[in-house]
Amino acid sequence: MDLFIAIFTGTIIAATPLIFAALGELVVEKSGVLNLGIEGMMLMGAAFAFWAIVAGLPMPVAILAGALAGAAASLLFGVLALTFLTNQYAAGLALAIFGSGVSAFLGRNFGSAPIDALKKIYIPYLSDIPVIGPMLFRFDPMVYFAIIMFFVISWFLYRTKGGLVLRTIGESPETAHAIGYPVIRIRYLAVLFGGLMAGLAGAYLSVAYTPLWVENMTAGKGWISLALVVFATWRPLRVLLGAWLFGGMTILQLQGQALGIAVPSELLSALPYLATIVVLVIISQNRQMLALHFPASLAKPFRPAT
Repeated sequence: MDLFIAIFTGTIIAATPLIFAALGELVVEKSGVLNLGIEGMMLMGAAFAFWAIVAGLPMPVAILAGALAGAAASLLFGVLALTFLTNQYAAGLALAIFGSGVSAFLGRNFGSAPIDALKKIYIPYLSDIPVIGPMLFRFDPMVYFAIIMFFVISWFLYRTKGGLVLRTIGESPETAHAIGYPVIRIRYLAVLFGGLMAGLAGAYLSVAYTPLWVENMTAGKGWISLALVVFATWRPLRVLLGAWLFGGMTILQLQGQALGIAVPSELLSALPYLATIVVLVIISQNRQMLALHFPASLAKPFRPAT
């Protein structure tokens, strides 16, 4: 039972940065914009959050600094892709490289000393319930906030006028512009929100998940978040389930190495990424489902008629 609880809680924790980043990218892509720079925004969020902790700032301020760093990076992407109509693929890749370089520059003086990690919440009585307590009521606040954001984004996209407008822009920006909606402004807001969420994901990595500085500590999680959006066929619930799946595979490979399973450690480390590839291949076979939820104007530039 202890092993099961460890795997379950580890899965939820490992999935948290993926939930933040993938949900943010989901909103961005629903507006018709494709930002491949999640990895860079996460690294910048991780670096600025860690820097804030090293500078002696409170934990909430450090997390906010990471989120704002991700948003600032996404603003750079927005200027390139939405104002100057640069190719979105190229701009996103450039942002990923830029974020990696900035985080490495900031982290060169951090050293390898750990910091005090984000504290877990203790709920009287509930946290002490056998089995259920450690499985549901002993996480840090960011884990619960990620779940809250899932419900908020699901409600916004499918239960509000703003969500309908956002999805309309993702399908046909020309129609939305003809009705009178400010397409570029709304896309900017979506891009900024995606950057904010990626920054939160990066901040969680550096101040909670692995509270010490490691260069390129995202280890490809930004790219996995991009894949999760496709895996989820642009639906929030599937993003959540996909993040838990990847988190579970990550924890299983760690437990496998700890138990000394006679499989090369390199293969076990690659297991979560292999599982993601397999799932994507399976999902891609159902082209009808992909076409049904795929934003029709994704990655297509739009210039309002004057």
